[in-house]
Amino acid sequence: MTDQQAETADAAQAPAPTAHNTAKLAVIVGALGVVFGDIGTSPLYTLQTVFNPADPHPVPVSNHNVYGVVSLIFWSVMIIVTVTYILLAMRADNDGEGGVMALITLLRRWRSTHPGRRRAATVLAAVGLFGASLFFGDGMITPAISVLSAVEGLKVVQPSLAEYVVPITAVIIIVLFLVQRRGTESVGRVFGPVMIAWFTIIGALGIGGIVEHPAILEALSPTYAIGFLAGHFHIAFFALAAIVLAVTGAEALYADMGHFGRRAISRGWVFLVFPACTLSYLGQGALILKDNSNISSPFFLLVPEWGRLPLVLLATAATVIASQAVITGAYSVASQAARLGYLPRLRVTHTSATTVGQIYVPFVNWLLFASVLTLIFAFRSSAALAYAYGMTVTGTISITTLLFFYVAHYRWNVPKWVIALGAVPLLAVDLLFIAANLTKLVHGAWLPLLIALTAFTVMSTWQRGREVVTAERERAEGSLQEFIDQLRSGKMPIRTVPGTAIFLNRGGVSAPLALRANVEHNQVRHEHVVIVAIDTEPVPRIAEDERVTVNELGYGDDGITHVTIKFGYTESPDVPAALAQLEPDESEGPLDLDKASYFLSKIELRRGKAATMAGWRKQLFLATSHITADAAEHFGLPRDRTVIIGSHIEL
Repeated sequence: MTDQQAETADAAQAPAPTAHNTAKLAVIVGALGVVFGDIGTSPLYTLQTVFNPADPHPVPVSNHNVYGVVSLIFWSVMIIVTVTYILLAMRADNDGEGGVMALITLLRRWRSTHPGRRRAATVLAAVGLFGASLFFGDGMITPAISVLSAVEGLKVVQPSLAEYVVPITAVIIIVLFLVQRRGTESVGRVFGPVMIAWFTIIGALGIGGIVEHPAILEALSPTYAIGFLAGHFHIAFFALAAIVLAVTGAEALYADMGHFGRRAISRGWVFLVFPACTLSYLGQGALILKDNSNISSPFFLLVPEWGRLPLVLLATAATVIASQAVITGAYSVASQAARLGYLPRLRVTHTSATTVGQIYVPFVNWLLFASVLTLIFAFRSSAALAYAYGMTVTGTISITTLLFFYVAHYRWNVPKWVIALGAVPLLAVDLLFIAANLTKLVHGAWLPLLIALTAFTVMSTWQRGREVVTAERERAEGSLQEFIDQLRSGKMPIRTVPGTAIFLNRGGVSAPLALRANVEHNQVRHEHVVIVAIDTEPVPRIAEDERVTVNELGYGDDGITHVTIKFGYTESPDVPAALAQLEPDESEGPLDLDKASYFLSKIELRRGKAATMAGWRKQLFLATSHITADAAEHFGLPRDRTVIIGSHIEL
């Protein structure tokens, strides 16, 4: 057999990689449909906003300025998205999950094992929480500016349609939020192909513009960006406030890493999204150089007149997809924040039987809905909203960069001089963008800061109030060990009734209020008692074999079992399903879970006189507590076998 024949035979016997490659391609396509919607629709409005003559700090249209702006856009995207996120930040994951919330949990975990660094880690975790708060502003502004910018293409198709832009946008937004409760699983199947068509078309249109003025390719040289900044800083500095729009959605690449993986997102960015967006910006720059009047709508004017209406429809579909990604991202951030103790327990509905991350949070949905409609009718144009948009983006990027390098130094032991080489230039770029956007403060940049400060105040207040309530609750509950010892001593006049009672508790130290009330007031206990401590760990998911732990508390044959059930912060707690994993020999006798009664302690909060928090924060905490979701539904308890026993605690 010849060498060639041997190679042929080996190849024939080797397993075909087709299925594996198809699966990887499907993941990349899925990422294109979800992850890149926001950043992929930035070419709709970025250049138009930079040269908007109504801007309070307008950039004059000249050949030199066009080259400088296009070059700054290209290198800003290269530095912030490709370097900061793709090459660096996406290497810092929390069991596969990414985003600011993942960095916060990494810091919290590191803080618990390094008491000496607790203060610094706490401060940075608070900074990270503010970054997560900025994301809520992003969730409000993105649908408004994205859909507005797409529908504004109607003015290019037919100027008389300008008065219909806002009403049409409002209708699209209303429909978008109304269908959220149905989930995105079925719609998501077409997201990827639509975005592939989008990137292909905007890249092709960009090439068409470049052909008209090939010299625009020189803008890829960093010398134009540096020359524009250094030689015309008084113009370039203000232009940065609009140029940052080119990197909107960069945080989504990182935040959605848990759903698609770093490799799929990186490949989608490098091989399709980045080239397509770059070609679009170059093509628009060439179009403006050809005729300065094209600054009115350089994106839509790239296409021939006959193709503008179809492009408006495709752009609208792409911006709806971008909005969908941010909305579902807001659901995820709110859900994770609730499980980490920064928000009250929220009602969460899973909209997919196969995909864990597809959830619907009614409270967040209607809050975003009201906010987005308000923004549309208040600002009425994408150009006006752009002033507000940049502050959200720059703030989130800067916080992500700061937290990443802190994690890199203290968790990975990267030398300080290496950290400085990377952190100083990247943070300098980020801070320059923040400074530029601060010039738009009175023109709308105050809005995302106000939203973020409001969200941060609510979350930090809830975290502090929860600590106070937990301490007061543990004091009222008393020691679990002492309470069980009293039961065993026979000094308490109680009788035992048949059946199984399951008491949910926050830990293994104190006695559940419901158990104490049942014994002290009803003077009964069940034959089999299971005290369940529920812990939400700072990791996305818990392995099934690690979910349930039986705690040895020395109760002997008293028929009392204490177990700890762990859930990750992206999981929905299902207590009955977790208890079903218990083996008969792990509990004190057979547990009839099909007929077991579940007992919950409902706490009524009251404002007290103790100086635990400022008065206004107590009021805010009490007001926020009213959105707390039903505990039985949250923990998956059978409602017909759940008993709620109330108590009150002063804050």
